[in-house]
Amino acid sequence: MRFKKIFYVGEKINKLQDLKYMNYTNTLEFAKQQDANDPLKGYREKFYFPMMHGRETVYFTGNSLGLQPKATQNYVLNELEDWATFGVEGHFHARKPWLSYHEQFAEPIAKIVGAQPEEVVVMNQLTLNLHLLLVSFYRPTKTRYKILCEAKAFPSDQYALESQVKFHGLDPENAIIEVAPRSGEVCIRHEDIITAIEKNKDSLATVLIGGVNYYNGQVFDMKGITDAGHKAGAFVGFDLAHAAGNIKLELHDWNVDFACWCSYKYLNSGPGGVSGIYINKKHLNDPSIPRFAGWWGHDKNTRFKMEKGFVPMPTAEAWQMSNAPILSMAAHKASIDIFTDAGMDALLSKTEKLTGYLEFIIDEINKSLHEKLEIITPRDKKQRGCQLSIVAHGRGKELFNKLTEAGVISDWREPNVIRCAPVPLYNSFEDVYRFGEILKSAL
Repeated sequence: MRFKKIFYVGEKINKLQDLKYMNYTNTLEFAKQQDANDPLKGYREKFYFPMMHGRETVYFTGNSLGLQPKATQNYVLNELEDWATFGVEGHFHARKPWLSYHEQFAEPIAKIVGAQPEEVVVMNQLTLNLHLLLVSFYRPTKTRYKILCEAKAFPSDQYALESQVKFHGLDPENAIIEVAPRSGEVCIRHEDIITAIEKNKDSLATVLIGGVNYYNGQVFDMKGITDAGHKAGAFVGFDLAHAAGNIKLELHDWNVDFACWCSYKYLNSGPGGVSGIYINKKHLNDPSIPRFAGWWGHDKNTRFKMEKGFVPMPTAEAWQMSNAPILSMAAHKASIDIFTDAGMDALLSKTEKLTGYLEFIIDEINKSLHEKLEIITPRDKKQRGCQLSIVAHGRGKELFNKLTEAGVISDWREPNVIRCAPVPLYNSFEDVYRFGEILKSAL
């Protein structure tokens, strides 16, 4: 009984501390105190920050290209040294043998996206992987041929879907269903997605939506969409380019059929870094699923017999067509090791507090500006990650340029949105405070 009481008191204290933590103040002293109390504060020192005007920039564009981990150079140099030392024998004798290099990502990536290790593999780049997955999960028939997606999805997704539909001899205008925000709104309502799925249940082949909308930062209810899509008889997949490493993902438990993501945004693996895919376990040994085959997807126990007849690996590796690009993979490994050490739960906890502080700072500025800044990202913490998209009414790109000149690296998206992403792995509360001061000055 005594232990139960102690636990209850401790739990109550923790809740009170959380409430106090969320009691934000727009002062440098407050920001510094939060950084001092941050259990992840040491990770900032593991990254290089661009410099401007003799000091570190406020780098709020990890949703476009993550910062370089300081360890990346050594990870890549190790592979260059092993190449110089062993030549082709590096496939077997490198410090991390190249033959099985991709296998070391299964466990840590599975934790990031909420999958089982056999359901994921790191390979290729994002749009290529999306096309390969659509070969398997968009199989139109005379009656089921439609794809449902979000309106104004990231252009590469739009182009991929258009070309897939045309490849099957179909008209995109008829075969692609786009769910858009209601008139006067920016975000798409979940119930409108579900209604669109139900309305097209007899002709729907595939649902493909971005887990996080690149423009407004809205996180979609992926479990709800998956359940509705399956009820309608469709395959359901997600482009997680803005979700992987940013939000809580439970792909396996949500019963998602397929997904893919890049590694150069929140996963900090360098420009054009390798991509990853997820395929639900229930599809891994289904011989009826078509796929484009390559040597590296063939059963590794017989791969080197060099025989005809593709025998797929019993994992997501069956979709892997070529051997791993080791130098790019090494850069990926440098970042994933940091994620493994930090843990997604800790990162997600800081995201909520750090992004909440940015939201608070913008609201404080608005009090003196009569609501000139509009946050179009959902205010509900369950519907966003670390990105806030801001519209400065009447100011346009001129304001964005002023921020850049003052040392803020953020992101501009036409026609009038400034995207800011305080990444929990390396951004600080002081970064958010500095951003607020620069923004006030620019306005």
